[in-house]
Amino acid sequence: MRLHRLELTAFGPFSGTQSVDFGTLSAAGLFLLHGPTGAGKTSVLDAVCYALYGSVPGARQSGQGTTLRSDHAAPGTRTSVTLELTVAGRRLEITRQPPWERPKRRGTGTTLDKAQTWLREYDATAGAWKDLSRSHQEIGEEVTQLLGMSREQFCQVVLLPQGDFARFLRADAEARGRLLGRLFDTHRFAEVEKRLAERRRATEAGVRDADAALLADAHRMQQAADGAMDLPELAPGDPGLADAVLSAAAVARSTAREQSTVARCGLAAAESTQSAAGRDLDDVREVDRLQRRFAQARERARLLDERADGHLADRRRMERARKAEAVAPALELRESADAEHRRAAAAETQALAALPDGLAEAGAAGLAAAARRTAEELGGLESARRAEQRLAALGTERAGLDRQDRADEDVLRDAATWLTDWETIRTALRARIETAQEDASLAEQLAAQRDPVRQRLTAARARDRLTGETEGAHGRALASAERALRARTHWLDLKEQRLDGIAAELAANLKDGESCAVCGAVEHPHPARKVAGHVDRATEERALAAHQRAEEEHAEDERRLGRVREELAAATAEAAGTPTGRLVEQAEELERQHTRARRDASDLHDAREALRRAELEHERRTADRQQAELRVASRLARREALERERTDLEAELAQARGSSGSVAARAAQLERRVALLTEAADAVRVAEDTATRLKDADARLADAAFRAGFDTPRDAAAALLDDHAHRELQRRLDAWQTEEAAVRAVLADDDTAAAAERPPADLAAAERRSATASQRVREAASRCDAAARRCAELDRLSARAAEGVRRMGPLREEYERAARLAGLAAGTSADNERRMRLESYVLAARLEQVAAAATVRLQRMSSGRYTLVHSDDRSGRGRSGLGLHVVDAWTGRERDTATLSGGETFFASLALALGLADVVTDEAGGVRLDTLFIDEGFGSLDDETLDEVLDVLDSLRERDRSVGIVSHVADLRRRIHARLEVVKGRTGSTLRQRD
Repeated sequence: MRLHRLELTAFGPFSGTQSVDFGTLSAAGLFLLHGPTGAGKTSVLDAVCYALYGSVPGARQSGQGTTLRSDHAAPGTRTSVTLELTVAGRRLEITRQPPWERPKRRGTGTTLDKAQTWLREYDATAGAWKDLSRSHQEIGEEVTQLLGMSREQFCQVVLLPQGDFARFLRADAEARGRLLGRLFDTHRFAEVEKRLAERRRATEAGVRDADAALLADAHRMQQAADGAMDLPELAPGDPGLADAVLSAAAVARSTAREQSTVARCGLAAAESTQSAAGRDLDDVREVDRLQRRFAQARERARLLDERADGHLADRRRMERARKAEAVAPALELRESADAEHRRAAAAETQALAALPDGLAEAGAAGLAAAARRTAEELGGLESARRAEQRLAALGTERAGLDRQDRADEDVLRDAATWLTDWETIRTALRARIETAQEDASLAEQLAAQRDPVRQRLTAARARDRLTGETEGAHGRALASAERALRARTHWLDLKEQRLDGIAAELAANLKDGESCAVCGAVEHPHPARKVAGHVDRATEERALAAHQRAEEEHAEDERRLGRVREELAAATAEAAGTPTGRLVEQAEELERQHTRARRDASDLHDAREALRRAELEHERRTADRQQAELRVASRLARREALERERTDLEAELAQARGSSGSVAARAAQLERRVALLTEAADAVRVAEDTATRLKDADARLADAAFRAGFDTPRDAAAALLDDHAHRELQRRLDAWQTEEAAVRAVLADDDTAAAAERPPADLAAAERRSATASQRVREAASRCDAAARRCAELDRLSARAAEGVRRMGPLREEYERAARLAGLAAGTSADNERRMRLESYVLAARLEQVAAAATVRLQRMSSGRYTLVHSDDRSGRGRSGLGLHVVDAWTGRERDTATLSGGETFFASLALALGLADVVTDEAGGVRLDTLFIDEGFGSLDDETLDEVLDVLDSLRERDRSVGIVSHVADLRRRIHARLEVVKGRTGSTLRQRD
C-alpha cells in the first residue's frame, strides 16, 4: 500500500482545505511530521485512517462522526477527507464526508445531512477516473479485502504508536495477550476455550442432574427398605456414586427377599392356627344351639299345657260354625227378599202420592190403561211441534237477513264515500313522490359541495392552531440559539485558557527517571507550575458537554420550528385564505340544507308505498261494492219466500195449541202425565211381587235351620261366622297343632337330648380364641403383603436406577472427555505442564515470530548488543506463554524487557513495532506496506543511537518503503529534510510541506 495524496477540509483542527502530497514526501524515504503540541499532527494520521475505514483510532472516535468536524470551520463548509493511494496494483481515490449539521437553505435553523462516501479507480487506459461505489458497506468491505487488515491492525502496523509498544515491553502476560489478540484475531481460539468450558459445564450439569435423580431413587429405595439400606456419603457428580448406589440397592433387595420368605412362613402358621380355632368354634356353636333348642322346646311345651282349655273351646265353636254354614244360603235369601220388599213398598207409596186425586186406588191395570190413553194424545202433537220449531227458525233466518242488509248498506256507503275522493288522493300522492325525488337530487348536490368546505374548515382550524405554535417554536429556537452561542463562547474561552496552561498540566504527570511525553527527556529541572484559575481537562469537557447539549437542543428546536412552518404553509394553502368564521358559517349552512334535503328525500319510499297501498285499496273497495249489490238483490227474493211460509205455519199452530200458550207447553204437560202414570203402575206391580218372594224365603229358612240341628233360625244366625272370624279361628287351631308337633319333634331328637345332658357350652371363650387367631392371620398377611410390596418397589426402583445409569453412561463419558479438553485448553489440567491457555499458546507462537523479526533490527540499532527472545517460563503462580526477554551480548545474561532504559526501550519498541508490522503483514496475506508512520519517542535517544535508529529506518527504502516520523524533536529537523509542518493558529491549523 502506498499513499499518494491526502486532502482534508474542516477536519479536526483544520478549518479550511489542506492537501498533503505523500508522493513527494515519500521520494526521500524518510519524512518528518512535526509541529507544536495540540497543532494536529495526529489528526493527519486520523484523516488517513478515517478515509480508509470510516472511523478514527481509539477513543477519538465518537458517535456517528459528527465530532470530527473542525470547530473553526465556517458554517457552510462541509467536512471532507479524500485519500489517493495504490493498493494491490490498483490506484484508488476514497472520499468520505461525515454527517453534517448544516444551516437550512430556507429559513433559520439547521438540518442534518447524512454521511457520504465515494470510491473511484484510475483507468490508465482511458486516462480518467471511474466511479466504483457510493455504498458505505461495499466500500468498507472492498478496502478491508484489499488491505487484508482490520482498522485495529492497520493502526498498529502502519501508524506505529511507540508509546503502546513501550508499554507492551513492560506489560505482563495478560496485557500482552490482549494486544496480540486484537492484532492477530485469535478470539476464535478463546472462543474454543469458552465453548469447551461451556460444554464441560453443560455436561457436568447433566451428570449432576442424573446423579441427583439417582440419589433421589436411592432415598426412595431407603424408604421402601424401611431404613435397612445404607446410602453412600457421596454428592452428585462425585466419582463412584452410581456403583455405590447400585451395590446398596442389591443388598437391600436381598434383605427384602429374606424378609418376604420369613413373612410367608409366619402367615402359613397363623392360617393353620386359625383353621383349628374355627373348627373348635363351630363345634361349640353347634352344642350351644342344641342346648338352647332343647330349653326352648321345654318352655313351649309348658305354654301349650297352659292354653289347652282355650284350644278345646275353639274347636267346639268351629264345629257349630261348620253346621251353620248349611243354613247360610237360606239366611241370605230371606234377608235379600226382605230388603227388596221394603224398597218396593217405599217406591209405591211415593209414586201414588204424585198422582192426581181419583187415580191412587185404580190399581196397576187401571194406571196402565190411563198411561196408554195419554200417550196416544201426545203422539198427535208431534206434527204441530215440528211446525212450531220451523216457525222459530224462520224468525232467526229473517233476523240474519236483516243483519246482512245492514252490513252491506255500511259497505256500500263506505265504498261510495272513499271512491268519491280517489282522484284527489292519487293526485296528492303523485305530487308527494315528485317532491321527494327533487329533494334527493338536491341532497346529492349539497353533499358534493359540503366535503370540500369541511376540508377547508379543518385546514383553517389547523392554520389558526399552527400560527400560535409557530410563534412559540420560533421563540424557543431563538432562546436555544442564544444559549448555544453562550455555551460555545464559554467553552472556547475555557479551551484557550487550558491550552495556555497545558504545560503545567503535562508537568504535573512528570516523574524523575521517566521520559517526557513531549520531548522524551528523563530529567525535568524546571517543570511548569499551575497558576491561579487554572482550567483542567474535566472543566473543559464539562463546558464542551454543555455546549454540545445546547447545540442539540437548538437543533431540535429548529427542526421542530421547520416542521410547524411546513404544516402551517400546507394548512394555509388548503384553506385558501378564507377566515375560519366564514368557513364555519358556510359549513353549517350547507349542513342544514343537506340535512333538510335528506329528511325530505327520505319520504320518497313512504310516498311510493302509500300510492301502491291506495291503488290496492281502490281495487278492493270497488270489488266490495259490486259484491254487496249482488247480495242485496238475492236476499230480497229469499225474504218474500220466508214470509209466505210463516203465514201457513201460524195457521197450523193456532189449531194445535188449544188453551196452552204453545204446542211445546202442551206436549210437555202430556209427557209429564204419561211418565207419572207409567211409574205408578210399575211400582204397584213390583210391591206385589216382592211380598210374595218374602213369604217363600221365610218358609225355606225355617226348614233349613231345623235340618241343621238348630232350634230357631236365630240360633243358626248366631253360630254363623263371618270370613274374618272364621280365618282367625282356623289360624289359632292350625298354630296349636304346628307348635305341638314341633315341640314333640325337638324333644324326641337324639342329638338335642344328648347335648342337653352335657355341661353348658362356653361360646364367648371359643369366639375369643377364634378372633385372636384371625387377628394374627391378618397381621401376618399384612407383613407378607408389605414384604412383597417392598420387594416389588425395590425391584422397580433398582431397575430404574440401573436404566438411568446405563442411559447416562455416554453422557458421563462425554463429560469426562469435555472436562479433560476444557482443562487442557484453559491451562488448569495437570497434563498442561506450563499451565498455558490455548489462546496463549497460539499467541506465544506469534510472539516468537515477532521477536525473531524484531531482533534483526534491534541488533543493528544496538550495535549487536541486544536480542529479543520469547520465553514460556512461568512467573510466580501465574501462567506461562507470553514472556518477552532481552539477551545482553555484553553480559551474556537474559533479562526482562522492563529493565531497559528509556532510550533502549524506545529503539527496542521500535524494532518490535517494525517486526510486528512484518508479521501482521504476512498474516494478512502478504499485502506490501510502502508507507509507515512512527509516532514520537525519539527525544529519549542520544545522538549516536539516534543515528543508528535513523539508519535502520533509512534502510527500509531498500524495500522501497517510505517512513513518516511524527515528532517535535528539534534535532530531527536538521537530520530529515522532507518535512510536513503543522502550524497552529486561533482560526485553526494549517499544513506546510517542505521537500
